[in-house]
Amino acid sequence: MVTATALEAELLELAGSVPDPELPVLTLQELGVLRAVHASGPDTVEVDLTPTYTGCPAIEAMSTDIERVLRAHGMREVTVRTVLSPAWSTDDITAEGRRKLQEFGIAPPRERHDTGPIPLTLGATRTLAEDTDPVRCPHCGSADTELLSRFSSTACKALRRCLSCREPFDHFKEL
Repeated sequence: MVTATALEAELLELAGSVPDPELPVLTLQELGVLRAVHASGPDTVEVDLTPTYTGCPAIEAMSTDIERVLRAHGMREVTVRTVLSPAWSTDDITAEGRRKLQEFGIAPPRERHDTGPIPLTLGATRTLAEDTDPVRCPHCGSADTELLSRFSSTACKALRRCLSCREPFDHFKEL
């Protein structure tokens, strides 16, 4: 007989292996949005999922993909709950997730070491944080990059260009 804890660990691994619909190079576990799995019976499970930001359009696709994977594993009742607290942060992205973003050509978010609000400077192209921890080009590693647009293919990313190799790239913004 499989214990609830062992079953939950197995289901957490399965749900965590689901690729992110907007960044399929990352799994939901690597992105850090999968919070918990609670088995309430041998074929009934509840999953806690936190979006990268409130209103994220990918949350529905994530939920559907998790349900599909867990049902294929024998779960008859799968409930995916959107959990907003604690809020997701880019610090929740695993080291493996950051490595994969870099390899995929997306500058990973810089790690935040505080829990306070993120300062916002309107009209500036560089922030104080960039002066001490610059956004590095994922192609050549140069710290000499510039912001082209605060938004890129998704609201979570900004469009930047490397001034050394001249390649444009996405930067996963710190949240």
